[in-house]
Amino acid sequence: MTVLTPALFDLPGEDAVILRDAPAARLLLPANASRWEWEAARRLGLGGSDIAAILGLGGGKYSSPRHVFEAKHGRAEKVTSEAAEIGTEIEGFIARMFTKRSGIRVMMPPGTLANVERPWMLANVDRYALDSFGHVVGPLECKNRSAYQLSDWENGQVPDAPAIQCLWYMAVGGWDHGYVAALVGGNTLRWQRIERDEEIIADLIDFCGVWFERHVVEGFPPPADGYEATTKLLSKLWSVKAETVAQVDLARAKELRARRADLKDQEKDLAHQLRTVENEMRLIAADAPVVEANGKVAWTWKPGNFAPKQFADAEPELAAKYTRMAPVLDLDRLKAERPEIYEKYRGRTLNVPKKEI
Repeated sequence: MTVLTPALFDLPGEDAVILRDAPAARLLLPANASRWEWEAARRLGLGGSDIAAILGLGGGKYSSPRHVFEAKHGRAEKVTSEAAEIGTEIEGFIARMFTKRSGIRVMMPPGTLANVERPWMLANVDRYALDSFGHVVGPLECKNRSAYQLSDWENGQVPDAPAIQCLWYMAVGGWDHGYVAALVGGNTLRWQRIERDEEIIADLIDFCGVWFERHVVEGFPPPADGYEATTKLLSKLWSVKAETVAQVDLARAKELRARRADLKDQEKDLAHQLRTVENEMRLIAADAPVVEANGKVAWTWKPGNFAPKQFADAEPELAAKYTRMAPVLDLDRLKAERPEIYEKYRGRTLNVPKKEI
């Protein structure tokens, strides 16, 4: 691997401050830095959320390896989900609840940390956990999670993504242990101590170091993946240039089309098998909303979303009574009067002709 010079990781005017409370790190950027400086610092290395995305943890709904690659090169918009935004806003509450339940005091970190030996290893820690003397002993990662994920946090469990983030922060700062606290469903707090695992940390550093060198320093794009975040990103990464045609080798085109057709056939078959199994479960449930096995819930078949079209067809008079006018965006007018704005917000649809090439 190419040796990265420390100067590459110094923002203009930033002095390298070695941290007593994080023995393996220095302060790359103070917490009161500007948004521009913070964004610039993020592009200099890999932080905890980047590591989770690169490893494909968290389902790939909001981030993915390709998303990290484009962000590091300044080409991806920072899209924050409502859940993530709320999570940031209530970090302080989660930290206070953690202290109340665990007895472990916390404090705000000084800013963005960079590992002394490997400057590309970055950390933006939510809170520092303190010992009884007020000394920093490790990071605290705060999470806001849906009630549907409660089972992932029971019996001392911590989901992979936040656990890996916490381990990454230990690697950056040089701590022996850390903590993860999650507010689940808005009213349940779960927290767990995580011990340093040298084997996992070594694997993380090796894999992510190679990834950073290849895709960030050298600039080679990562291969295509199947994450939802990648699909959303690619649909808006480039502005469509009218009348342009990209070229692909005929053999490569046939290979991709054949693989897609085969997967589409598998998708149909699997969808049929899945419906068969689920229909068998519905038959067992019959008119009962809950099915139990040995005293425990095996599955449920409860009323779900309302079917407005079915209701309107069956009850037209009632549907008319309960129908209200709602504002609708006039897309035809927008397209005619502001075509450049209309084009900017159009998604892109992948269409593969059935006719062979």
